Amino acid sequence: MKTDLEIQKNVQEELKWEPSINASEIGVAVSNGIVTLTGYVDTFSKRKIAKNAAQRVVGVKAVAEDIVVKLLSSSKKTDTDIAQAVVNALKWHASVQENRIKVTVENGWVSLEGTVNWAFEKEAAKLAIENLMGVIGVSNLITIEPKVSTTDVKAKIRSAFQRNSSIDANNIIVETIGSSVILTGTVRSFAEKQDAEDAAYKAIGITDVDNQLEVKIPVLAF
Repeated sequence: MKTDLEIQKNVQEELKWEPSINASEIGVAVSNGIVTLTGYVDTFSKRKIAKNAAQRVVGVKAVAEDIVVKLLSSSKKTDTDIAQAVVNALKWHASVQENRIKVTVENGWVSLEGTVNWAFEKEAAKLAIENLMGVIGVSNLITIEPKVSTTDVKAKIRSAFQRNSSIDANNIIVETIGSSVILTGTVRSFAEKQDAEDAAYKAIGITDVDNQLEVKIPVLAF
């Protein structure tokens, strides 16, 4: 099992490996496998890239992301400009029904509201706009109204886990309450935990995934 110091060093190296961010702008602290990221970046997407990089590192149990988006003067846009850019981005995204989504912008922070039928549509709407110039944050308040029954969703999620080489389905328990899924059990890494959540979200009719999986790092025998 890696020590906090080893995890900190590995996270710092992983941040340096990302060409789109400046690792020197991001602070890394680790306590009991929980990573806290601090510092400043000039785009919302860079904050997400830093978080994803930390989550990939072996031994990381969770990531607390306290990075602040601080726009350069040349990157600042009016809320009206940002709103127009968001509307256009949603309009041209193949996975988004832009006529069902309401957009509001306040001081660079974008809020999305409305209803869609699939969880991937909700995520696609956020992905479509988080790289836009001037956006400092996104509140995805879109709700999901599934059209199909979720009677056999539990079996389908388990089958999806078994097909995925990065997921050990034997240690994951899947429960469903209506259109919501609860995942419990253990995984070997934070990345596996995220993969399981992503796989569950792809099931037809799922509106929410409560990911209670516990990260337990395997102890290697020498």
